[in-house]
Amino acid sequence: MSENKARILEGALNVYKTKGVKFTMDDLAAELGMSKKTIYTVFPDKGTLLYEVVDYTFDSIKETQDSVLSNPNLSLVDKLKTILGVLPDAYVGVDFTQLYVLKGKYPKAYMRLQERLESGWEQTLALMDEGVKQGVLRDFNRVIFQIAHEAALERFLMGDELQKNKISYEDALKELVNILTDGIIVRD
Repeated sequence: MSENKARILEGALNVYKTKGVKFTMDDLAAELGMSKKTIYTVFPDKGTLLYEVVDYTFDSIKETQDSVLSNPNLSLVDKLKTILGVLPDAYVGVDFTQLYVLKGKYPKAYMRLQERLESGWEQTLALMDEGVKQGVLRDFNRVIFQIAHEAALERFLMGDELQKNKISYEDALKELVNILTDGIIVRD
């Protein structure tokens, strides 16, 4: 990825933190101290930019998950809880609950968001299988667990319940992970 492209994507995330999806390309240009013309040489329109922001965000989450999985100091249960609730440091405090706006205005970015939410479970499922094998997780239906997790995340992102109840995405994600994993951990 070019340095300019990465800078624009980071800038878009920064502007999103303060203005949500409704930020303008003028807002982004001001954030970056660059002309809109320069931004448009990398991203032809805001829809394409948002599509790329989705991939950029999920790629960052995947990198964080990989570092968690390779951390020898974490137990299997700690690894599972961490990767299910991973939120890279750069995204702490980002209000992801406004992403429902994508559905109507930027359908390609919305579809990409849904695709990314529903993919990349291979390592998590393998970790769950290992947990059952080791006896630290009870045998449970992984498909139901995955569906429940994905459905909750989609509702967090696409609904307005969190905003109405003044619950941050970060806090909701932690609570979701605790609720789901407490149901599968073997207790002494």
